[in-house]
Amino acid sequence: MSETADLLAEARRAAGISQDELARRAGTSRTTLSAYEHGRKSPTIDTASRLLGEIDLVLTYRHRIDAVEHVTPRGRPFTTLSHLPRLPLDVAFATVTLPPHLNWSDPDQRFDLADRGDRALVYEIVLSEGVADDIQTYVDGALLVDLWPDLVLPRGIREAWTPIIEADRAGPSHAGVASH
Repeated sequence: MSETADLLAEARRAAGISQDELARRAGTSRTTLSAYEHGRKSPTIDTASRLLGEIDLVLTYRHRIDAVEHVTPRGRPFTTLSHLPRLPLDVAFATVTLPPHLNWSDPDQRFDLADRGDRALVYEIVLSEGVADDIQTYVDGALLVDLWPDLVLPRGIREAWTPIIEADRAGPSHAGVASH
């Protein structure tokens, strides 16, 4: 199945409505909706948007975020991302306990991401020790840009992240354009 088919089927099921009901609301046939959901037919963006709109969802786009693996001059691996992730506000400002692979020295320590000092510490740890999933779980791009001048990071890690930060500061049309 295609990503679009999976998205439409999952969204409809999550809304708790039948194909018949969604097709009726969107002014299409159940047969056509079924073809979209099973990947036999591809809806236009306008059609997919209309279908999702009928269940109070909006179709949006975001940059695909790719992981870029690096090695410090001392041989330590670390990861950057092609684009800065954005987190929902409740996640970006949550209280978190980092997993042991990130915070092995105090695995029960709680960090309040609403507190700038705690957030800076978490971002330093995650950018230095984390993999792509960790970065996308704990680091909000806009908050990272704001904290960037204050973060204490090893030189190689700072140098690898700087073009990504600068591209984000340049605005949406330049985000992620930096070469790695």
